[in-house]
This record gives sequence, C-alpha cells and structure tokens, in this order.
Amino acid sequence: MIDVLVVDDDFRVAEINAKYVGKVPGFRVAARAHSAAQALSNVQRGTIDLVLLDHYLPDQTGLELVHRMREQGHGTDVIMITAAGDVTTIQAAMRLGALHYLVKPFTFAALRTRLDSYAALRRTVDRVGGRGIAGQEQVDRIFSALRMTSAPASPGLPSGHSEPTTDLICRVLHHADHPLSAHEVAAETGLSRSTAQRYLRHLEQAGRLRLSLRYGDTGRPEHRYAWVAP
Repeated sequence: MIDVLVVDDDFRVAEINAKYVGKVPGFRVAARAHSAAQALSNVQRGTIDLVLLDHYLPDQTGLELVHRMREQGHGTDVIMITAAGDVTTIQAAMRLGALHYLVKPFTFAALRTRLDSYAALRRTVDRVGGRGIAGQEQVDRIFSALRMTSAPASPGLPSGHSEPTTDLICRVLHHADHPLSAHEVAAETGLSRSTAQRYLRHLEQAGRLRLSLRYGDTGRPEHRYAWVAP
C-alpha cells in the first residue's frame, strides 16, 4: 500500500483530493496538511511514500518545501497539484525532482493516470532493484514507467468527447470570475462554438457546471455557465 500525504491550504480541496486518492487501488491517504510546516512534520515521521503538493501554501511555497525536504535528506516522492501554470515554476519543480505536475482544475481520471504511472514506476524500480545494478534496458524501463501518463477518454464521457478538451474547458471556467457563454468559452479555448456548447451541456448535466440564463433585448435567453467545485 502506498501512503500519501495530501497538502493543500484549502481544507475543502484537500478533502476532495483525499477522496480521489482513496478511490485508486493501492493508495491510501496517511495524512492531510494545510501548510508547509505541517507537511514537513508529516514527512519527518518517515511513513509517507508520496506527497501530493500544492504550490501556494500560507507559510512557504510548495517548491520551497521540497527544497527543505531535500536539504534534510528526505527523498519522499512528490507530485505537484497546483494552479501555478507558469513555466518557471514548472521547470523548478522538475529540477527539484517532482515526478509529475498536475494543473488545477483536473479530473479524477487525470489524477488516477498519474497515480497509476507512479505505482508502475515503483513496481519497476523494485524489480530492477533486486538485481543491484541496472543496465540500459532496465533504466529505459524505469523511465518509460514514469512517462505513462497518457490515458484514453474517461468512460464517463460521451462518444466524441475527449479528456484533454474536457480539462481545457474546465480550466477556463474554473479561472473565470463570472459565468461564461458558449461563445466566450469558444474564444478562450480556440474551439468552435458548437463544440464548446456540446461540452458545456455535458458538463452541466454531469453537475460540474451551473447553468444560468441572461435575458437580452432579443428576448431569447443566453445560456451562461459557471464552475462548480467537485
């Protein structure tokens, strides 16, 4: 069983992420933390295998926490789960050894894919480690296990819908400060209006978006969509 520490300053988000982890076979949530200090204290106990780490914490950034962990000799694995999508932060996470980087908002399928690839990595390392020394074939096997992040569309998606497009639309709605129309979502994502409308309708029916109507001069209401946290 892989013991996971879920770190997010938002108690509600931490609970959602913990529920996601609990749905993946082979993983269990060992603890939750809402600050860098709490997270480091949990890591120092030596019982955590994997940290799901937000970058924006009240006392330190997630990357500063990883740097402290490495300074103290803790090799605990880290997957970043954060709204920080800037390239500088992503590169810094890579240099500090983060195994994956998942940008909020994300779907359960996206997180599960990363967790499954992490579990595959551990199994591969365990097999190779039994030999003591890895040849190039074994090294390639380890790195290929880490790169196993591509996944087919979620079974919950209708035919013709893709997970990446769903994630893109969710991200746009999540960061919007007001409800958006299908036309506005299309402009933000580069999709056609009809495609945006099709995805918005599915997401609203799935309970992930809230639909409201705005009446204009024409008398026909405009459908507008707002993000609903999972």
